[in-house]
Amino acid sequence: MRNINLFVEDVAHEDFLIALIQRFAYDYSVSINMKASSVRGGHGKVIAELEQYVRDLQRNQEDLPDLIIVGTDSNCKGLSERETEINQVISNLADLVVNMIPEPHIERWLLLDSEAFKTVFGKGCPPPDQKCERGRYKNMLLNAIYEATMVSPLDGIERVEDLVNAMHLQRLEQNDRSARRFLRALQRRFRIWQQTDS
Repeated sequence: MRNINLFVEDVAHEDFLIALIQRFAYDYSVSINMKASSVRGGHGKVIAELEQYVRDLQRNQEDLPDLIIVGTDSNCKGLSERETEINQVISNLADLVVNMIPEPHIERWLLLDSEAFKTVFGKGCPPPDQKCERGRYKNMLLNAIYEATMVSPLDGIERVEDLVNAMHLQRLEQNDRSARRFLRALQRRFRIWQQTDS
């Protein structure tokens, strides 16, 4: 059994990761146990809480997991800057960490596979652009769901699990470099576990 701790910015990241990891666990025949920690209050709060979490791990106040996934949006700062911030906090635990840093927001990833969107909502969505604007992709997601269903969604993440399960992951990798970076790192980890656990 592989223990995976999720340390994420919000519920959208958490729902996305839980669905994706469950999909990988099934595809790679790896038994997993997940523990999720969602932080509210923006990126600065995420970094502060991550520092405390790392201190607790280093003091053996928590069991060391097989993998820690840190999920936070780049928020227009860029993938490299966010990754540097996270890496400064995790220091000697770096070999246990995979970063999920959507550029610029997780909602954009949910719009990248129009076929998956059509499978879940009954109508495809237009491909998202690559702009940095607060709330842009959340609004695009809400509008796309409304256009497809004619029902106003609560927050756009009610069916994240269905979307993730319908996604063609290679298409996601092709359409976004931040998704490609994350998915490949996660695939490498699951392949290693598959080989060593069988």
